[in-house]
Amino acid sequence: MTMTTDTIIYTNGLRAWTLAARPKTLSGAVAPVLVGVAWAWAEGSSLKWLPAVLCLLFALLMQVTANFVNDYVDFLGKRDQEGRLGPKRACSQGWITPKAMRRGITVSTALSCLVGLPLVLWGGWTMIGVGVLCVVFCFLYSTTLSELGLGDVLVLVFFGLVPVCLTYYLQRGSVSSGVWLCSVAMGLATDALLLVNNYRDIEQDRSSGKRTLAVAMGARLTRWLYLLVGLLAAALSLWALLLLGKTWQAALLLIYIVLHLRNHSLMRRINAGAGLNRVLGLTGMEIFVFALTLSLAAIL
Repeated sequence: MTMTTDTIIYTNGLRAWTLAARPKTLSGAVAPVLVGVAWAWAEGSSLKWLPAVLCLLFALLMQVTANFVNDYVDFLGKRDQEGRLGPKRACSQGWITPKAMRRGITVSTALSCLVGLPLVLWGGWTMIGVGVLCVVFCFLYSTTLSELGLGDVLVLVFFGLVPVCLTYYLQRGSVSSGVWLCSVAMGLATDALLLVNNYRDIEQDRSSGKRTLAVAMGARLTRWLYLLVGLLAAALSLWALLLLGKTWQAALLLIYIVLHLRNHSLMRRINAGAGLNRVLGLTGMEIFVFALTLSLAAIL
């Protein structure tokens, strides 16, 4: 049992597992599925609810699995040390024992595969290959690739290209040029979350030898990249909407642009320290707003 400032967290208890799942990050799993379904509907597909729900559940479970793996790897690497600026990790805080976390990773991985397997009924056996890649890179991100500055590439692929295009494909049986643009835009918008997270941790990552893109670029260029990925996401979305014949509807993207500019300004003002967790939370909300405005613009 662990006492925090406002509550008691029982070891391996429900609250401990909830914190380890990091519910605030789950919007990143919902957003690309929402865009894929909305875009398929906008292009004339009748809505297939079951594969859409299965895609959503698979994405959520894979996100939870990735969070569990990251928590466990951080514990093994002793990264949750005194002075950590980001949220505390469950294993390192003693909320969940390492043995229980290994079991949790096994269970969440198995559930992800179980939920994703029926998608072969709509997408064929290729879906198994896609599922295997998702699982493999879910583990590789925390164990290897995030240390090599490749986390941003994985976000672009597995929070943009794969979920948006796959969800769309399961609805329509093909992939259009418009949804390709949307998938890249979704990946870029989501990468803003990783960028601000790594921006906050630049000094700690540099001292521990973890070479993220933010460490390689430095603080100033990372702030500019944060701004750029959001504006590129908006530009690609505008292009896709114009291809779809949505002109006045595209004005909804202004909501996202205003939020992104505000968050970038806040990021610059705070500059360093735990205060950047506020920017992190606002960027998570911004991602969902992006998906919602893009989806509404497509279907109106």
